[in-house]
Amino acid sequence: MTSTSRRKVVVAHSLRPGAPQHEVQTNKALARWLAQILGLKFAGSYDAQKHRGRDLYLLPTQTLVGAAVARELGVQGPDDLWGGYVEHDFICTKAISHGLRSHLAQAPVGWSPLFSERVRNVVLDGFSVFALEDARPAAEHLLYSGPIRIKPIHACAGRGQEVIKSLDAFDEILARPDAGKLFSDGVVLEQDLSQVITHSVGQSFIGDKVLSYCGDQYLTKDAHGEEVYGGSNLLVVPGDYDTLLALELPDAVRLAIEQAQIFDRAANEAYPRFFASRRNYDIAQGLDSQGKSRSGVLEQSWRMGGASSAEVAALQSFVNDPSMRAIRVSSVETYIDQALPADAIEVYRGPAENSDFLLKYVTVKSYDG
Repeated sequence: MTSTSRRKVVVAHSLRPGAPQHEVQTNKALARWLAQILGLKFAGSYDAQKHRGRDLYLLPTQTLVGAAVARELGVQGPDDLWGGYVEHDFICTKAISHGLRSHLAQAPVGWSPLFSERVRNVVLDGFSVFALEDARPAAEHLLYSGPIRIKPIHACAGRGQEVIKSLDAFDEILARPDAGKLFSDGVVLEQDLSQVITHSVGQSFIGDKVLSYCGDQYLTKDAHGEEVYGGSNLLVVPGDYDTLLALELPDAVRLAIEQAQIFDRAANEAYPRFFASRRNYDIAQGLDSQGKSRSGVLEQSWRMGGASSAEVAALQSFVNDPSMRAIRVSSVETYIDQALPADAIEVYRGPAENSDFLLKYVTVKSYDG
């Protein structure tokens, strides 16, 4: 760790106004844990009056958007935070995974056609839509090949998505009173897969440490029976992707890692002012409507996410034992009130945004199980 980073204080920062308690408390728990690992002081939640002008290491709940926000927080580069920065809001959403239906389709300010050109072969078939009038032509084109999934670009944990199997069904969505706002806010239309496995691939750059990982994530049901994010199982190494690929890995996992790397490089090229010290990518592998295997990056996360607690647990393990080659860590989110499993590390226990109860914890196992 550099002498500069030793002077920093670690600060949690919940960026969403009225953010739910579980998000705020998880953010503080991880910031406190990171501070302890790095040997830095934890200075609580960000307070503009108290922290302005201080040398901060920030753990924000969301990707920072816009130069003014970064300047206000004193964030100049990836060494100043565990998260990411983009110039425009859409860049940190799933919207960049796909191109537009045509050059005449509406796009937000700052849109880069170069990105969709670079990632065309590592994503599923799909389009991004930013206007109601562009939605039907995009859906019609995709529906020729099978069912599609509608994904609002700002939704997370799988919430708000719908699968559409016909143009008539899509027209019913267009007829809804809120359709105009839905599509102007941004929507991804993407081919729907069956028998899906979602891989998580990513890197974290914290202090002088680099962690690279692969793994899978799974769904659980919340208190209302909706399938939402339930956790991630990660295999983490201290080092870069080459270190990770040096392990014995299934071909499907290797493909996911290679696709994530292409997506990651495209972001650096197409959006040169973007930077991130946490880079997580979700890759879906499953069968299309013709039964053909498909694999593609769904979206990126350049911020605190569901797997962040597992990454911090891995960092703790490597700091404790620098000779460790790799480790398996799992983050778990359950809406069932239960005792903490043996040897698990509790991250949060309490009410959730859409449920009365949520438990988050982490487990750690050796590389060989």
